[in-house]
Amino acid sequence: MRKVLIDADPGTDDAVAMAALLAAENVDVVGVTTVAGNSTLDNTTANARSILGLFDRDDVPVASGCERPLAHSLSTGESIHGPGGLRGDVPAPTGSTLDAHASEFIREQVDEHGTDLTIAALGPLTNVAVAMAVEPDLPDRIGSLIAMGGAVHAGGNVTPAAEYNAYADPAAASRVVQDAAPNLVPLDVTDRATIPESTVGELRSGGGPLSTVAAWCDYPEQLREDDGHAIHDAAVAAHLIGDVLTFEPRALSVVDGHGPCRGATIADTRADSNAAPTASVATEIDAEAFRETILEALLSLA
Repeated sequence: MRKVLIDADPGTDDAVAMAALLAAENVDVVGVTTVAGNSTLDNTTANARSILGLFDRDDVPVASGCERPLAHSLSTGESIHGPGGLRGDVPAPTGSTLDAHASEFIREQVDEHGTDLTIAALGPLTNVAVAMAVEPDLPDRIGSLIAMGGAVHAGGNVTPAAEYNAYADPAAASRVVQDAAPNLVPLDVTDRATIPESTVGELRSGGGPLSTVAAWCDYPEQLREDDGHAIHDAAVAAHLIGDVLTFEPRALSVVDGHGPCRGATIADTRADSNAAPTASVATEIDAEAFRETILEALLSLA
């Protein structure tokens, strides 16, 4: 069974990904760490605890992390995800939050699980970058780090150049790409990680927690792809459950300054380049397998 530590900023697509991972028979969620991003840290932490409570999983520890990016001001996404960062009929937070900072908890889980551990980073990479700053060898001691973020050949979703997670904390994203050889899941594939409107309706008709999941999946019409609702972070969950992505090595860099290219993820694709790969980038997604994997996991929650 795959041991997974979720680092997230819930966030509706984070919530769908968390729900699927909690439901998967081949995944053991060992903890959730929260970071400011789609909303403030207080809200994303409360949202994580509400999601766990919704599925009776208060046994999963939650550690709160960084309340702002490393070198930029916080830019949140409530306009997309709803007030407080999570739309739908979400229960009040239950359980408790650990005293340990998220970056400390990450290091503790690496010490405990070692190469059996996968870190699934669904938000800005601030917590992961801080953990690496304290323990630079941390990436060498885990099984894998998979992160939703970036837009390599696709256009961005917060600026023409940048995907939100990379834009929110480009300094952290740059550090992780330079030093952690992550598996990066960019908009290039997550724009195709869609759930049709008919499936959202099926979830809604299930009642109970599934109606809340349906609300998480139901994006405003102007944000939908041609074939449905793109649930970006759920692509990471589907891959950890069912291997729906194809990765290729890339020499990748993240623009960590200010200006119109802030957060851009740039791949060196020159034929004569000698640049060494810094990340494995998802280049293809089996969209049908994605839908089947996510739907099966979510329906099992009923």
